[in-house]
Amino acid sequence: MEKKENLHAGHRQRKKQQFLEHGLGAFASHEALELLLYYAVPRMDTNRIAHALLKRFGSLNAVFSAPISELTQVDGVGENTALLIRLVPQIYRRSLTELDQPGQVIGDCEAAGEFLKKYFWSERNEIVLEVCLDGKCRLIACHKLGEGGASSSAFNLRDAVRYALADNAMYVYLAHNHPSGLAIPSQADIAVTRSVQESLRAVGICLMDHIVVAENDFTSMAASGLLERW
Repeated sequence: MEKKENLHAGHRQRKKQQFLEHGLGAFASHEALELLLYYAVPRMDTNRIAHALLKRFGSLNAVFSAPISELTQVDGVGENTALLIRLVPQIYRRSLTELDQPGQVIGDCEAAGEFLKKYFWSERNEIVLEVCLDGKCRLIACHKLGEGGASSSAFNLRDAVRYALADNAMYVYLAHNHPSGLAIPSQADIAVTRSVQESLRAVGICLMDHIVVAENDFTSMAASGLLERW
């Protein structure tokens, strides 16, 4: 047993040194995952666990997006390991969104989509966001309006108006994600968007677009002709 643990320790040290010298570019996907698992699995063969995770879920992205209940079904993956796997993408997403600063310009629907995609990266639940801009299309704030399960998220229409008024916004973008589907607006999405547009219009605020995000793709309702122009 001691000899086996020494072998694992030597292998782990070599992999850590490889990362220090060359970064993740020198690693295959299973090796990168194996390296991460060192910090949750102190003694077991994490190479085997990494292969099992990739075989079950198909890709690194799918592993990091998998729910904890499914991760723990893989042999060798306990709750602590599953928590580490789920924590990594959420910390990364937080680091990306912290780069957004009030005053940056979001000039059109394409820029809005690119701005918003990172807020949904690796998100398992459907969430609804509202981005408030001033009269020069500069970012004021981004608010979460609602969060639901994997297929739906209700939100209070009054909150969309309340946040926009509190921010003294002139323009607003809505966005939500389809965690298990395509970036295609549903009829319910279109109906809700039109209700929000009318409510904002009544207080002199323009709804510029509603962006639907799925994985690394997004659809603009305005560009698709599904949203009336101001």
